[in-house]
Amino acid sequence: MKHRLAERTKVIGMTKIEESLRIIEQHPDIISLGAGEPDFPAPPNVIKSAEKFLERGYTHYSPLQGRLELREELVKKLKKDNGIHANPDEIIVTCGSKEAILLTVLSLVNPKEEVVIPDPGYIAYRPIVELIGGIAKSLPLREEDGFEVHPEILKKSITRKTKLIIINTPSNPTGTVLSKKILEEVADIAIDKNLMIMSDEAYEKLIYDNSKHVSIGSLNGMQDRVITIQSFSKTYAMCGFRVGYAVANTDLIKEMKEFKICTTLAAPTFAQLAAVEALKNSSNYTKMMLKQYDRRRKLIVKRLNEIPRMSCTVPKGAFYAFPNIKNYKMSSDKFSDFLLKKAKVVGIPGTEFGKYGEGYIRFSYVTAYKRLVEALNRIENSLRKL
Repeated sequence: MKHRLAERTKVIGMTKIEESLRIIEQHPDIISLGAGEPDFPAPPNVIKSAEKFLERGYTHYSPLQGRLELREELVKKLKKDNGIHANPDEIIVTCGSKEAILLTVLSLVNPKEEVVIPDPGYIAYRPIVELIGGIAKSLPLREEDGFEVHPEILKKSITRKTKLIIINTPSNPTGTVLSKKILEEVADIAIDKNLMIMSDEAYEKLIYDNSKHVSIGSLNGMQDRVITIQSFSKTYAMCGFRVGYAVANTDLIKEMKEFKICTTLAAPTFAQLAAVEALKNSSNYTKMMLKQYDRRRKLIVKRLNEIPRMSCTVPKGAFYAFPNIKNYKMSSDKFSDFLLKKAKVVGIPGTEFGKYGEGYIRFSYVTAYKRLVEALNRIENSLRKL
């Protein structure tokens, strides 16, 4: 007997990333530049901490809002690193930052209300908004603006139905780091239009070339208007631990807790306690990873810009390059398929990140340097034959 699936499943569909993972499993000779997670293991001290707490029996549920010792440590971190003055009641620990995004949208957005999302932007924003019946409205990010938010374009994206603005810095997929000046202008617009802002800062520690990460929630008058979302996944290579968090006013946190009862209930207890160890003693490990990413970043940008008909802006954060492929007269999807077939290299079409990603492809550089060199050699050789 065949059962009909819910209509909402059509909102998501299979992404190119999922498809690529399936292909890689079947063909080990393929090099993937599609991954969105660090290739490093979690810090050794964090792994030992997790083992210790597992052995001690920390295998039961945590409090709904997260372990108090973790939230207290996050209070210190937010003040020191982000200039955000929060208390433990204004923090909720989640199963990765993606759950924090989901809880934010569930708590703020009613059906048919609009959410302004960056385009190109993180692949999960649109389906999360649409799953709850909201309307995801693209905010075009242009290469000529360095893929930064253009305040005038943002104003034009806002209507009477708009409830929430989503920003992402550093950006996935472009690697853009939003400047303080731009963030101040975005803040002014939010105040003028009485809107909330969700600031996705999962890559906050992966910053290059003396660029500076600024949390919009630290700006004057913005803390009650901003939901700051951060994660342990990228900063500490703890993707599998599933620990993220949101910082917001207490009324919103209470609403998020109500929805969390119906989702994951709590992030794993041992993982939360290991996250405390990461905050206290793993900053040097993050610096080590950043140094390696920077070396790879310089390589991939240099090599991509040496390929005829391709150009690549220099990413200031995260671990992605987002080259312009418009001169090849192929759609992003076809270009990705071409590289997979001819070069045996996986790249993610720009259109996976929104309609304004057409003409671009995302390459991650979270792979060993020698393997990255090989992937770039394959890409260049295949494209020079066109």
